[in-house]
Amino acid sequence: MSKLQALKPALPILIGASLMLSLAMGLRQSLGLFMPDLTKDIGISVSDFTLAIAMQNLVWGVLQPVAGALAVRWGFRSLMLGGSLLYLLGLIVLASAHGTLGVILGAGLAIGASMACTGPALAMAAAARPVSVAVRSAVLGMVSAAGSLGALLSAPIGQALNQAHGWRAGLVGFVVIALAMLPAAWYAGKVDQVPLPPSPGAMDQSAGAALGVAMRHVPFVILTLAYFVCGMQLIFLTTHLPSYLAICGLDPMLSAQALGVIGGFNVLGSLFFGWAGGRWNKLVLLGGIYFLRSLVLWWYFATAPTPASTLVFAALMGFLWLGVGPLVAGWIVDVFGLRWQAMLGGVAFVSHQVGSFVGAFGGGVLYDMLGSYTMAIRVGVSLGLAAGIVQIAFALHSSSKVRLVPA
Repeated sequence: MSKLQALKPALPILIGASLMLSLAMGLRQSLGLFMPDLTKDIGISVSDFTLAIAMQNLVWGVLQPVAGALAVRWGFRSLMLGGSLLYLLGLIVLASAHGTLGVILGAGLAIGASMACTGPALAMAAAARPVSVAVRSAVLGMVSAAGSLGALLSAPIGQALNQAHGWRAGLVGFVVIALAMLPAAWYAGKVDQVPLPPSPGAMDQSAGAALGVAMRHVPFVILTLAYFVCGMQLIFLTTHLPSYLAICGLDPMLSAQALGVIGGFNVLGSLFFGWAGGRWNKLVLLGGIYFLRSLVLWWYFATAPTPASTLVFAALMGFLWLGVGPLVAGWIVDVFGLRWQAMLGGVAFVSHQVGSFVGAFGGGVLYDMLGSYTMAIRVGVSLGLAAGIVQIAFALHSSSKVRLVPA
């Protein structure tokens, strides 16, 4: 039987998880398009808006381990459907906002909580269970690639509606697009019918026992700490790039084009790193992504941006964007097994989202204080280079292929 034929029974789950993730990620990554017009219209500052985005990422991160643990008890379908409904509510609240409170409740709390149930951790866990070890890393790369396709759809539509009819119309368009998350979550939830294989040692026991094993595992701790920089860099870009391009006097549509290019090249990057993770050390690949991203950031922001350089920058960053997803998820399955994958991925993701909070809010605060993004870029590049070097150094002293021995 070919690998493609072996995947056929899992296709409804994989397609549902991919579509749900694609829309959830694509819509939230495009919210920065509305920041210039939204802040002017309702009379709030850039840092007020970025506070909401920062809270979104922090709430998402804090709730992700909880959602991962509840998926074992309640099942994936109920969490994914509930998260999809909450996502719709958050967009509606944001579209009707008239001040900081509405922005924080909609873009911050509601969408943040919904992402814990519809984002990469649960989508990756749902995709990993029904497939064999031989194709798992590649499948995770495919699902991660799908996470960027939503930006190809939502960013141009949102910007076109924003320019033609205002930011509220753009967000109403997002609500319509997000309706497709409901049937996608339903089909992804079919994974509840797939039996779990046994996991190593204590990983078949309680959530607390599994967490204790992971927190005593040094490579997991290093992975978690380095994940902070990943979140900081990516959310800084999706939140502040439209504002930076506007400051530089470039066409507002360029920011939507850049986000679309990021999404397109992320498909290639995710597929590549999903494939590569099945062949080489996943932790070394992670460190390489952090290091290369930082070099690309330094190059772009050290020169005056042009439409051409912006699209080249977007292509390079896109290739290095969500490739971390299949590497992190795949490494956790390699070492800890499937049962608590979503929870442990969520624990690592807390660090990622603390970094996202710093990238979104810290970038806004530094801009309001200094009138430029120069200092924020310096901090992001320096921490990214350091994280990449540390991740690679520790990975070379451990094996990402060895599973835990029974406790």
